[in-house]
Amino acid sequence: MPLAVSERPSPFHLAGRPDRPCDEVQEVVYFPAAVHDNLRGHLKCTYIEIDQVSETYAVVLSRPAWLWGAEMGANEHGVCIGNEAVWGREEVCDEEALLGMDLVRLGLERADTAEKALDVIVDLLEKYGQGGNCSEDGVTFSYHNSFLIADRKEAWILETAGKYWAAEKVQEGVRNISNQLSITTKIDREHPDMRNYAKQKGWWDGKKEFDFAATYSYIDTTKMTISPGRYCEGYKLLNKHKGNITFETMMEILRDKPSGINMEGEFLTTASMVSILPQDSNFPCIHFFTGTPDPERSVFKPFIFVPNISQLLDTSSPTFEVEDPVKKKPHFKTKLDRRHPLYQEHQQALKVTDKKEEKSKTMLENMRSLEKELFKEMESILQNKHLDVDKIVNLFPQCAKDEIQIYKLNVSSK
Repeated sequence: MPLAVSERPSPFHLAGRPDRPCDEVQEVVYFPAAVHDNLRGHLKCTYIEIDQVSETYAVVLSRPAWLWGAEMGANEHGVCIGNEAVWGREEVCDEEALLGMDLVRLGLERADTAEKALDVIVDLLEKYGQGGNCSEDGVTFSYHNSFLIADRKEAWILETAGKYWAAEKVQEGVRNISNQLSITTKIDREHPDMRNYAKQKGWWDGKKEFDFAATYSYIDTTKMTISPGRYCEGYKLLNKHKGNITFETMMEILRDKPSGINMEGEFLTTASMVSILPQDSNFPCIHFFTGTPDPERSVFKPFIFVPNISQLLDTSSPTFEVEDPVKKKPHFKTKLDRRHPLYQEHQQALKVTDKKEEKSKTMLENMRSLEKELFKEMESILQNKHLDVDKIVNLFPQCAKDEIQIYKLNVSSK
């Protein structure tokens, strides 16, 4: 459930976490900016190939390790995108096309503002469509997508139904998305044939005020913010802190279990992300990632874009070529071990400490102590506008190593 906050003149604070199958590994990976001279070549996304562009921007992504795209991420220009599964009246197509997660990465790689990212996504949606299995378990799991797109200056909600879409610019206050269409009558941009198609299908009479969520889904939009469910719970938690939201507030919301935002069970919160996007470009954007399930028992580690960033080896999953079931047809006949080093140590530590209350408490205290020191460092950077670039290139990798050390110490201690 990506969440957006728009409270000026303070920075945008964004948070997101995907609900994915409980055994799915989510990795945090970095791809540098690149120039592509051979535009006759094609870019292979998760399932299909598309036209390449001449230049792509540096990106950091939190993604299910088996696919090309990402659930959420950021680029070097301060653009952040997260996506959510949505369903409605328009039938979901099982035919392989671009996944919503592919569109997240493509928007980040190809756009230096939030609205340009929106343009990239809707243009690709029109040209290639969306569809395909969103799970490597072999069970068909397909959906349409909603997106939260933000940069230093503005934020957009983009929601889709097949190739049709509506977009809302976030002007003030707080805004969230979560597994349902949420754009109602405030539509700032839209597919040119969206209303006509709805009229042809008998979903809209062409007379009453057009409500995107009510028309393209089965939602009573007058009750969206008071009905039970995570969209409503997220809305309430954001409004509870409205006017006093910090990046730590966003982390607390992502860790909230009573609301269902921090999900447990067959589907769970497999990773989390929080971003600070200052309006003033003299200040760096800071992006925190867990790379591990359950934010309540994970460390939010900071990432800042600078040249020559060290590779994120401890949060990068193994790569497979010939034997990868995603690249072979029929897909998903086998399942590979995609656990990265941080994920392995995190899961092993939880397995041990779950049986020992005192050890679990000690480990959590150590994790929060590490996090607290990291937060102090980031606040100092935001206040002083000073970056020690030599340190920042290793910032995220070192944090991951420090977190791994906490897990190893608690597993090995008697």
